[in-house]
Amino acid sequence: MSTLADLCHHRWTLPALAEIQRTNGSRSATLTGKLGVSGESLRRTLRWLVEAGLVARNPGYGHPLRPEYVFTRRGARLGPRAEALLETLRGYENVGLKKWSLPVLAELAEPRRFSELRAALPDATPRALTLALKDLAAAGLVTRTVLADYPPSVVYRTTPAGRPIASAAGRITPIA
Repeated sequence: MSTLADLCHHRWTLPALAEIQRTNGSRSATLTGKLGVSGESLRRTLRWLVEAGLVARNPGYGHPLRPEYVFTRRGARLGPRAEALLETLRGYENVGLKKWSLPVLAELAEPRRFSELRAALPDATPRALTLALKDLAAAGLVTRTVLADYPPSVVYRTTPAGRPIASAAGRITPIA
């Protein structure tokens, strides 16, 4: 079972899935050129996607050193969701495709405190969450509100610009 955090571990996972969906299978060289990614980054991403059982080499296509990658049955269900998420993310790719940005946005479908986010995303370090929240706030996707309680507490919410992205990110998980 993969989670959104697993999918976001490699920066190019969701763009690669969306491109494979768009082209109904794609070669490494085509993905490299279309996504503007280095060959090594794409190799790591494709290796992870194959190990996760989301894509496979097309056995009946081309030269073994220039394989085409196609969806597995499991990946075929994820492809349209990844494509829709990237369409929703348009203009916010720099911040949205960082490792913890989309998992944080998905968790902020309802307002949460920092400790609630930490509990919901146990693999994220406090520093990683803090940086993700700062980046999302700087991009205008999340607001930070200090409540006048004693002791003071902070609540994070998605902005109107962040809500569609949070909704689309929430549809990515879980991958069964």
